[in-house]
Amino acid sequence: MNKTIVITGASAGIGRALAQECFRRGYHLGLTGRRLEALETLRNELLAGRPHGLQRIELISLDVDASDTVAPLLHSLFERLGDVDVVVVNAGINQYSKVGRGNFDRERQVLQTNLIGGIATVNAAAEYFLGKGSGHIVGISSLASLKGMPTQGAYCASKAGFSIYLDSARIELKHHNIRVTNILPGFVLTDIMPNIEKFPFAVPAAKAACEMLDLIEKGRELGVVPGYPWRFLRPLIPHIPDWLWKKLM
Repeated sequence: MNKTIVITGASAGIGRALAQECFRRGYHLGLTGRRLEALETLRNELLAGRPHGLQRIELISLDVDASDTVAPLLHSLFERLGDVDVVVVNAGINQYSKVGRGNFDRERQVLQTNLIGGIATVNAAAEYFLGKGSGHIVGISSLASLKGMPTQGAYCASKAGFSIYLDSARIELKHHNIRVTNILPGFVLTDIMPNIEKFPFAVPAAKAACEMLDLIEKGRELGVVPGYPWRFLRPLIPHIPDWLWKKLM
């Protein structure tokens, strides 16, 4: 029996690539994003490749910034799908900002989307899985959670907070037969950052998605993407000198 996976922020970037990889491996999909038209385009592309397939794709428009609407909208999607095995908390944004330069509104927006919206989504998934008696919650954090970077303070803080929240959720939910996976991508070639190709070890979104789904299917508690070389470099990231980050940014 094919499993069903729900992915937030599936209209672009990592979420879109992950939806494509999941569909390729036979999953039923529940896809959310702010832009319903983009989700519909993705669904049409996927179904065109398997016109006689039996995989289901359900869509909803969801803005995680409206945190009070996250749970009711997701639960309505879960009900339409009938049964959900995995929820991937992926929706996120990034904006450059400088401390003390009048950028607080940008920073607040990043925190609202990545941290508050992420926590709201984890709660909605956990509530559903507690009722079901099993499930798997996957949070897409970032290697940026391990070290502050110039012009990325809010983004780094949002991902650090989200990673810690996922750790807490994993400990709480483990005895309820609910897995929690924290995935830390490195630099992935998407629109979330301009000129991201200049950063070291940047990989296409399709490659990142393939490795992410491998980690999800293995039930890993923590994973980095791409695995090589970041799984070896991850312990060193907090010790990278400030001057090097400043040069990179």
